[in-house]
Amino acid sequence: MLDVKRREFIALVGGGALLLAMKVRRARGQQPAIPVVGLLTPRAGGDAQHLLGAFRQGLQDIGFIERQNVAIEYRFAGNENERLPALAADLVHRQVAVIAATSTPASLAAKAATATIPIVFETGADPVQLGLVASLNRPGGNVTGVTNISAETAAKRVGLLHELLPEAARFAALVNPKNPLLAEASIKETRAAALSIGRELEIFDGGSDGEIDSAFKSMAQKRVESLLVLPDNLFSTRRVQLVIQAARHGVPAMYYDRAHAEAGGLMSYGTNNADVYRQAGVYVGRILKGEKPANMPVLQPTKFELVINMQTARAFGITVPPTLLAVADELIE
Repeated sequence: MLDVKRREFIALVGGGALLLAMKVRRARGQQPAIPVVGLLTPRAGGDAQHLLGAFRQGLQDIGFIERQNVAIEYRFAGNENERLPALAADLVHRQVAVIAATSTPASLAAKAATATIPIVFETGADPVQLGLVASLNRPGGNVTGVTNISAETAAKRVGLLHELLPEAARFAALVNPKNPLLAEASIKETRAAALSIGRELEIFDGGSDGEIDSAFKSMAQKRVESLLVLPDNLFSTRRVQLVIQAARHGVPAMYYDRAHAEAGGLMSYGTNNADVYRQAGVYVGRILKGEKPANMPVLQPTKFELVINMQTARAFGITVPPTLLAVADELIE
């Protein structure tokens, strides 16, 4: 009799344990999978890790930490913009929750790939003119983002370069012809600014490493006295090459990103790109929490940085005027 009761007790306990295990498995099965964000960029995988870190910081600011409660699928085009449409289509097929597109070509590729998945862009061009959004205040559709208005700050760069080199008569601009929408907008603004101070602007193409080297050789032959490197992701990844070529051929250059000045470039003026990426991360997080891109205004920068590399200025034999020293956000010694 005792053995019978013991077997009944064991069966009861065992059955309860099995039932509990089944409940746990069902509960785990009902837990929603963490959201997946697709990040589409024309850069190569090893480029600008500090910017990707800033993007992740933006996500974290809104409560999302990679590998904990959000996953990120990275798609790098390796500085080959023609790969972006296929990479965007792959993210759509993956059914990511949001696509973060860094650069104008990536943003356009993402928009062409989907009209339903939310997209957060980062672009240096006018997103309304590009057709990304209906307006800055009410984007409409599935797209919103952050613009660093790189093209529109061209006039300021021309003015600062002219203030640094008032005697320079031969102005040049280096552009990436493989990114025509951004290049055309930047050239238009830069040429108008140069004409306003009585300077002509000669355009040089730099769509590859070889083209960049050839462009600087041509500038030296034509005795270009000042150069504006116009905004483009390619030039961000080639900043060391640009700085070396500028020094080698004696061409004082103004850049659009402080990273160039930090790498040895003469001077830069533009937005803080790390903050732009952080803002994009915040917007992605807000969408993951349920906000609609159509109702999220396109963010625009409010602060711009002037950085002057004093070592490079001395190497060029340039005396930086007190007016520029007074307004510079940073002087690199």
